[in-house]
Amino acid sequence: MKTTKKAFTMIELVFVIVILGVLAAVAIPKLSATRTDAQASSTASSIMTGATEIVSYAIAKGETVSDLSIMSNSIAALVSTSFATLSLPNKSAIIKAGVIVDCVTLKIDSNATDDTVIIEFGSADSDVECSIIQSLIDADEYPMKLRGSSVVY
Repeated sequence: MKTTKKAFTMIELVFVIVILGVLAAVAIPKLSATRTDAQASSTASSIMTGATEIVSYAIAKGETVSDLSIMSNSIAALVSTSFATLSLPNKSAIIKAGVIVDCVTLKIDSNATDDTVIIEFGSADSDVECSIIQSLIDADEYPMKLRGSSVVY
């Protein structure tokens, strides 16, 4: 009685490994891009939520403070995760993305009679994450007056 062994040949194994390598080479960049998009979307959402929280704080309290993280939990979260730095004398939060240190700046321009929330974009250059964040932020409503003679409650 003859027994036959059933197994894969070396050529078949090499072809399977090559096919898996090609699939991995195609899939890994796609996963990386998806992760960048998700991070950018989360950061843009936090910036817009932060601006809304600052407006709500100013309306409720009738004033603004130098530390934006006091007026906004979203800005505080960006600061605690090192995505933003605060400039207390300027009443601003500078948000970084990718390699761009000043991708977006959220600040309050104050003078004796009024306060205004301003969203400014830095130069995105060729940084994909910063460009995505800037495209997701709806800055059409800004600058927005918080208090002063032109604000109607």
